[in-house]
This record gives sequence, C-alpha cells and structure tokens, in this order.
Amino acid sequence: MSTSATTMDRAAPRRFDGGGPRAFLHRLGHGDEVAHVLTLTFAAGILLLTSGLVYELWVNSHLSRAKFGWLFFWTRTWDPIFDNFGAAPFIYGTLVTSIVSLVIAVPLGLAAAIFLSELAPRRMSDTISFLIDLLAAVPSVIYGLLGIFIVVPLMRTTVGPILIGSLGHVPVLGKFFKGPNYGVGFLTAGVVLAIMVVPFIISVSREVLLTVPREQREAALALGATRWEATWKVVVPWARTGILGSVFLALARALGETMAVTMVIGNDPKIAASLFAPGYTIAAVIANEFTEATGDLYLSALIELGLVLFLMTFILNGLARLLIVATERGGGHPS
Repeated sequence: MSTSATTMDRAAPRRFDGGGPRAFLHRLGHGDEVAHVLTLTFAAGILLLTSGLVYELWVNSHLSRAKFGWLFFWTRTWDPIFDNFGAAPFIYGTLVTSIVSLVIAVPLGLAAAIFLSELAPRRMSDTISFLIDLLAAVPSVIYGLLGIFIVVPLMRTTVGPILIGSLGHVPVLGKFFKGPNYGVGFLTAGVVLAIMVVPFIISVSREVLLTVPREQREAALALGATRWEATWKVVVPWARTGILGSVFLALARALGETMAVTMVIGNDPKIAASLFAPGYTIAAVIANEFTEATGDLYLSALIELGLVLFLMTFILNGLARLLIVATERGGGHPS
C-alpha cells in the first residue's frame, strides 16, 4: 500500500503553488505570470477609466451641486439668463423616449429574432441577419435625417391624427394622445430610437436563440407540440436570460443617443403628458448648449447633467443585472 502511494506521488506532476522566487521564475518562464499581469493591467485600466470619468464629472460640476443641491433633480426651470437650472425636464424626456422606444422595439425585435432563428430558411436568415448587422453600424445622424424627412411628416399627417382619433378619448390612454401634433416630440423621438435599437435586439436575441440545444426542440416536437409551440414554450424560455440582456443593451443605447433624438424631439425643456408634445433629453441639451455655455455655473450645470445621465445608466444597468441574476436563480432554463 505504501509502495503504491509512493509510486503515484513520483508519477504525479509537481505543482508550483508556492510563492517563492523559484516558483515565480518558473511561472514567468512559462508565460503564466506575464499573462496574469497583462490581463490584470487591462482589467484595472477599465476601472481606472470609469473612475476617472466619474471624478471629472463630479469635480467640474461642483458649482452647480453647491448652488442647487438635490433640487437640481426635480426643478423644472432651465433659464441660462438668470442662472436657474433644473434637470427634471431632461430626465423626464430621456426616460419617456427610451420607454417608448422599448415598447416598440422589443416586440418587433423579438418576433424578428424568432423568425430568423426558428422559422426562416437558413439562407434567408443569414442574408437578413447580415443586413441587420449593417443597420446597427449606421451613424445616428443618418437615422436623424430619416426621422426628419420620413417619420416627422408621417407623424404629423397620418399617424398622429389616427392616434388622436382612436385613442384620444380613451379614459386612461387619452392624456398621452392629446394636444397639438407638430410632428416632432416624444413619440417621434421614441420611434426613431426604436428603429435604431431594434437591430441590437434582433442580432443578440437571434444568436441566443440559436444556442438553445437542438434536443430541446426535438423533444417538444416528439411530445406532440407544433413548431410554434416548441419555439414559444421551450426555446424562448430557455433563452430568456440572453433576451433580457439584449433588451437592456438596447436601453443603454437609447438612453445615451444624441444626434438622432436632437433632430426630432423638438428641444423644448418642458414636462408634458402628451407624447406629441416637444421635449428634451439630457444628451440633446448637452450637445446643443455646451458650446454656448459662457458662464461657469451654466457649464457646471451641463456637466452635472452628464453626471446624472451616467448615474441613470449605472442604476438601470445595475437593475438589469439584478433582474438577470434573479431570472437565473429562478431557473434560467425551463424545467
């Protein structure tokens, strides 16, 4: 018994777990330590970059924070002439346009992803997916031009009157579809954002759906399920964590979008219940007014808006991670 154990000990490869100089030199010679230090440096660089960004926003917004404090978040007035600034209209506009874009883009993107991954012929699916990837790379200013020349006139002459006539008198929804319809506003910006973010949802969701094991589909079909039932009741629940990830990726893109929204939202710092009313977003006001900010307090208020947008993105992404973790703990795959 002892001879056998001794033989196994001799045959087993030596492990270099020690922290001595010889162990370090051995790991260095085999590249382990170099790879460890190099990757650690890159990972620390991301943390350093994020920390530096927050630090610069925090330091350069000290005038606005000192004067307005927490009132900055819910004050509705934005008056550069009298140095009275509040972020409430811009926070409201950012959230409303992002929510509208997700309401439109998520069903459209998920349905398209299901078709491309489960129902379409492979050649058609690959061709359309290539075009979708191209759409994701189109600059935002091009989408802004699309919004100005197509979405705005269509909203003013066709879509807006239809929504006012059909939903304007509904007790709950009516307040969102009342008032003058100029073509520019929250709804138009939400539609343009939906066009921009839907390629992300389609592309990521399709790849996630394709990773579902083929055995899951075949097992559902063998039990008598139709192809659609197997897709909706087995494949989609199996991939729901990745689909949620694609939705929150689209939300992050919608929150920070600048040029396309600036061109179609109307740029009016007001809070209105109607989706046809002009509005403003945080990214749009920073892009429009940063070069015009002559006073120190004015510039500090714009930088604090950037800090607010960063915090909004951080909080929403944190909530997204918690939701994904809760989904995985509750069963990331169907039982």
